[in-house]
Amino acid sequence: MSMASRIEYSEKYCDELNEYRHVILPKDLAKSLPKNRVLSEGEWRGIGVQQSRGWMHYALHRPEPHILLFRRPLGTDPQTGRVDPDLARMAREEEYKGQLGLPETARAM
Repeated sequence: MSMASRIEYSEKYCDELNEYRHVILPKDLAKSLPKNRVLSEGEWRGIGVQQSRGWMHYALHRPEPHILLFRRPLGTDPQTGRVDPDLARMAREEEYKGQLGLPETARAM
């Protein structure tokens, strides 16, 4: 089994500004990554992480360095990686968060 096929992806979750996901790498792959900085898009794609455009590795999770934390602004077009004004407007409305599958209590926050 290849390393890329062993990479696990979380469901997306969001707050009022961004959508998030985390990616769980095989621990042996994570050992070769820099420990003191986030990865560029070229670096995380280069190790086999596959996701639509617009995602940014934004933080290190020091207790579990094999977990990469990603975010992108709500309303990001997954084809271009750019924030679409119409999608951004929808992101501020409840229906968009509902489409993301958030429970009612999370949408009210």
